[in-house]
Amino acid sequence: MMPAQETYDVIVVGAGAGGMTAAAVAAAEGLRVLVIEKTAFVGGTTAWSGGMVWIPANPKMKEVGLSDSVTDAVQYLSSTVPEPANAGLRAAFLARGPEAVAYLEANTDVRLQPVKAYPDYYPERLGAMPGGRVLEPVAFDGTRLGAGFARLRAPLPEFTLFGGMMVNRLDIPHLRRVGKSLRSTLRAARLVSEYALQRLRSPRGTTLHLGNALAARLYASLLARQVEVLFSADVADISMQGDRVSGVVIRHGSRDRLIAARRGVVLATGGFSHDAVLRKRFFPSAAGLVSATNTAGTGDGIRLAAAAGAALNTDATSPAYWVPASLFRRPDGSRGIFPHTVTDRAKPGVIAVNAAGRRFVNEALSYHEFVLAMLRDGNGEPDRPFYLICDRQFLWAYGLGRIKPLTRGVRRYVASRELIEAPDIAQLAEKIGVKPSTLSATVASYNIGAKEGRDPEFGRGSTIYQRHLGDAAHRPNPCVAPILRAPFFAMRIYPADLGTAIGMKVDAQGRVLREDGTRVAGLYACGNDMGSIMNGNYPGPGITLGPALTFGYIAGRHLAEGTTTASSAARASVEL
Repeated sequence: MMPAQETYDVIVVGAGAGGMTAAAVAAAEGLRVLVIEKTAFVGGTTAWSGGMVWIPANPKMKEVGLSDSVTDAVQYLSSTVPEPANAGLRAAFLARGPEAVAYLEANTDVRLQPVKAYPDYYPERLGAMPGGRVLEPVAFDGTRLGAGFARLRAPLPEFTLFGGMMVNRLDIPHLRRVGKSLRSTLRAARLVSEYALQRLRSPRGTTLHLGNALAARLYASLLARQVEVLFSADVADISMQGDRVSGVVIRHGSRDRLIAARRGVVLATGGFSHDAVLRKRFFPSAAGLVSATNTAGTGDGIRLAAAAGAALNTDATSPAYWVPASLFRRPDGSRGIFPHTVTDRAKPGVIAVNAAGRRFVNEALSYHEFVLAMLRDGNGEPDRPFYLICDRQFLWAYGLGRIKPLTRGVRRYVASRELIEAPDIAQLAEKIGVKPSTLSATVASYNIGAKEGRDPEFGRGSTIYQRHLGDAAHRPNPCVAPILRAPFFAMRIYPADLGTAIGMKVDAQGRVLREDGTRVAGLYACGNDMGSIMNGNYPGPGITLGPALTFGYIAGRHLAEGTTTASSAARASVEL
């Protein structure tokens, strides 16, 4: 065995939300922490995400006049996650999620605010809430990271304006009303002028929102505690002393070296979305190979844990969290993947059809449910696209995929075949390889009810969640309008994953388990390396980041138990 070249209290593998939370908490508790990140950036998929964090009965809800209870959350989860598997972990999440939020706000740079109007995804179920359970990161000034700003993974360019300006949820309606409302026009002018000043000293905007703000806040927390982050390093192996994990062997550059961990190792490498072998083993064949996650998620944590004797939690209704996605090429030649989460599918005047030209789903359902319908449909063969169909009025008002609203010239999208255009529905059908009579009948049938704001076939716009994603200004149904005005457009969409749900078995402290239920001493997992506590179900916005932060917090606190240097004042701020 090679000698350890350095020793830390805790080693965290992966610098996404879960890993950075575990590291920040362990450091706040007085431990010496090393984070090992295989890429050149922190943030993982979190930095690209909406940054929503689902924590029922969280302490921030009172700020917006809402009240919740663990009892209601248990009732809600009993119907949306009906499987008995991992019930103990869900109980731990509900019990300690609010505690995690309070601790992070008291001891790190993480700041979250409640979203008052963002319903759970199944609002008709008992125990559901119309909002407040989901928290979003408060905007963050990236200049606070100093030189570290260059180490923060940039957001997807398709979710920025003018080559790097981020906007938050509340800015979007104002940007759509530029020229129509003085207040909105002035707000947009202020945002653009602030961005222009930021670009004088930075390659992108420094006012950060969404998941980029959450990743930045966690990274700022690490920098404030002098947590070392080792970039562009692969963990080649887990080091064992007897049956206890004692460190890791890393490959950094051309040499291997052993780094010891006195207390333990936390695996938070982001799951296995980009590992073809594991996808083939666990994913349905209809899922194909499209993933909306960061490409670094190649199953490193699972392989490392398996070598140490860990067991996989395969008790999942779905092996992944799903989102429909469109594909395109960026100007630099790289492939782009646009996740169709909330920006277009539920808006009035668009439908989704399968390869036969027929509707197959209520388009305003959650992105996870939408793809489950795609997978059930099968579409004939893997990698065969589905389509979103709309007219010019919809494209102008709401955009489609990465094409933003109020886009005047769509020629380049049509020329690249990302967007398919035709003067009538029959010709559009021919261009996408669908029988013209079938697609024409589908659109005509939809239009009959849509002219009155109804969707008799699928009931679109029938819940507060669906209406929340629609256009509140459109009457009578914010999710339904006819498709009438030529030219007509189609966009290919495919099933894609937002992260894997199959991961390591853990206990309520985040400690990794063997098949016989015994613990692998010194080994923890969180984020997508940890098996889904929701069993692959998707009850609400932020049900991946909520557990990631909570179990990152739990692991960090458990690793620090008994530490004499821990701050009693910090602990009291949460436990009083």
